[in-house]
Amino acid sequence: MKRWSGHFHGFGPWVGPPDVYHSEGNRRPPHPDPPPPPRDDEDKEAVKRLQRYREVVATFTTSGLPPMMSGHWLLKRNQASVERTWTDASLAVDWMTKHYEDNPPLQSEDGKPTYGDLASKREYVLTVLPGGADVSWVYYTKSGNIVSLSVVCCPNIHHPDLVCPLPCAL
Repeated sequence: MKRWSGHFHGFGPWVGPPDVYHSEGNRRPPHPDPPPPPRDDEDKEAVKRLQRYREVVATFTTSGLPPMMSGHWLLKRNQASVERTWTDASLAVDWMTKHYEDNPPLQSEDGKPTYGDLASKREYVLTVLPGGADVSWVYYTKSGNIVSLSVVCCPNIHHPDLVCPLPCAL
């Protein structure tokens, strides 16, 4: 079995309303090939597709909205930070824990946890990150917002062609 070697980037926390998070079209990178141009001014659907494509191209890489696939965070170069880049998985899990505690998850009405306990979450992260698996914690808060925290492995085993967003800083 091939051993993964690299570092980790933390992205987030993103905190926002569910309707924004669930707009999947805004969370997908643009296709590399643009749609064909409209044949004429009457081709309204083709005009809409081209406008939507241009909108995604203009906003995907600069938006803080979490992508559908965790590895696609590496495309959002301006979201990467030296302060959130680690070679030690324990530092990454400490960062996730801090933000988890700052934005605690929703509890059920009977006071029982709605999500898995923090100790189990931390243990899982410390188990999988060193093997090259990305980790995302996404959950609802008491206010009804969604919180998203991600730690992405770099190089990314699922997206090997994506380059490090901070190659000069490492």
